[in-house]
Amino acid sequence: MATVTGLEVESLCADLSALVPGRMLDDDGSLLLRFKGGARGVLIASQISTGLENDLRLRVSGTLGTLEWHQEQPSQLLHLPHDGPKRVLTRGAPWLCEAAQRASRLPAGHPEGFIEAFANVYAGVAADIRARLAGQPADPLAADYPRVEDGARGVRFIERTVASAKSELKWTPW
Repeated sequence: MATVTGLEVESLCADLSALVPGRMLDDDGSLLLRFKGGARGVLIASQISTGLENDLRLRVSGTLGTLEWHQEQPSQLLHLPHDGPKRVLTRGAPWLCEAAQRASRLPAGHPEGFIEAFANVYAGVAADIRARLAGQPADPLAADYPRVEDGARGVRFIERTVASAKSELKWTPW
């Protein structure tokens, strides 16, 4: 959540289950999230949603509107402002912010997605290494990649989710 919204989880309430016989790990989960500062969230992760391929979706709603992204249409971001019509923002468009421009590797209209996302991570690591070798601070946009702290936060999130699912308490503090 912090990577997408910048918000930190305060507590969560999780329900996990393994519905496919013989599965060692949970294959279906629903979480309610409370963030520091008062925002709320929902996370649904399932490997048993029949008919869906890799239906990763992100939706963030706030006082000004909603942003929605679907991995199966990775070049589009839906912007649903509360005071106007829906807009479809496309990858590579010249009016996007510098971070969005930098993340796009191919000209608009050419398919881009999963593999290029990894190339962006590698490019960020390389930019950070080049800056360190030159004794310079790295440009935060150029050296944008997941750090050890991000991985540790993800592991903690999974640990707290499993603890919440096993607990009889309604909410598990972060």
